[in-house]
Amino acid sequence: MRALNIAVLDEELPFPLRSGKRIRTFNLLARLAARHKVTVLCHRNPDRDEALDAEDAFRAAGIDTVVVDRAVPPKSGPGFYARLAGNLLSPLPYSVATHTSPMLADAVRTFSAENAIDVWHCEWTPYAQVLRDALGSRLETSRWSVMAHNVESLIWRRYAETADNPLKRLYIREQLRKFERFERWAYSQATAAIAVSREDAALMRTNFAATRVKVVENGVDVDYFKPQRDVERNPAQMLFMGSLDWRPNQDAANLLLNELLPAVRTQIPSATAVLVGRRPPDWLRELVAATPGAELHADVPEVRPFLARCGFLTVPLRIGGGSRLKILEALAAGTPVVSTRVGAEGLELTPTRDLIVANTQEEMVSATLDAIRRPDELRDTAESGRRQVLERYSWELLAERLDGVWNAVAREPALVQV
Repeated sequence: MRALNIAVLDEELPFPLRSGKRIRTFNLLARLAARHKVTVLCHRNPDRDEALDAEDAFRAAGIDTVVVDRAVPPKSGPGFYARLAGNLLSPLPYSVATHTSPMLADAVRTFSAENAIDVWHCEWTPYAQVLRDALGSRLETSRWSVMAHNVESLIWRRYAETADNPLKRLYIREQLRKFERFERWAYSQATAAIAVSREDAALMRTNFAATRVKVVENGVDVDYFKPQRDVERNPAQMLFMGSLDWRPNQDAANLLLNELLPAVRTQIPSATAVLVGRRPPDWLRELVAATPGAELHADVPEVRPFLARCGFLTVPLRIGGGSRLKILEALAAGTPVVSTRVGAEGLELTPTRDLIVANTQEEMVSATLDAIRRPDELRDTAESGRRQVLERYSWELLAERLDGVWNAVAREPALVQV
């Protein structure tokens, strides 16, 4: 395979590694930068210190960067709700419209004029719109891939199913309609659409007319996440990990604190829930403070000590797509996992053998109680899950797979736009 010139479009420089999306993107790009010339074109990170650290990390990894001086608008405050209202007049979903900017499109056009690009890679589905705005009709003869960390319309469909406010549900259904139309264009017209699971790949083929779909699963640094046998676990401590500014994780945290933890503590008063994640909103901080047995650790530099001490990782997700890196990290570290079906989907793991999977809220409570009462049996599932992770989900193996996708894209004729 020859060295390629790869131009990656993304939201920001994915560093520090405090979210699943950032972990995946950085680990794959850092490994492939040793084989190809990789340049990331993106908006600046909102936090200045974080931006400086990210530039240093990418420089050390041998990845070039083109960062425009525009941050993606925050998902909070009065301006957020004004933008949501304004999006009613846009044909694009909100997440696509706010991540699309003339500044980044201009940077892409300039970079395209000055460089011979073998593959344009949209590291998140909304950035296919930036590429379309920048290249226009030239996109028809370009070779490009789009990375679907989630099939976004699946998440919006699950939002609609769980929304209890009629007006909110109406707005969500309109976003769903827009995302279905946008994803149909992106997945069907890309030279390659990349899914993180076989389930997502099948959905992209069936619902969005995608004919060139590849699977590059999520992974884990198996040398970094290892069991810490010298640390004693607390069987009654459940750990919740995730980006706490992501709405599916917020929904899961709300469910954990308002329903799951109280139900478990009625039978096991010593049960606790430790939440670890980045950027928790104020309402979640207040909810944790008001919930007996709950504690919050925000924006921690290191999650391994939490994985080592807890009895198990709890993943009470109702909304989601793709697959959960945190489950892979937990199992690589020898930490048992108790999850909903939605939380565990997309991973080639066997329920009961490799992790515990519950189908309903009542089953999740029951599974949690069993996990606390029978830690030795739960530990056996973690050992089995760890073996599966080591065999299938190392970043080295997955970087090889993405390398193969990029080389195939560079060789194939581009699809003709219709």
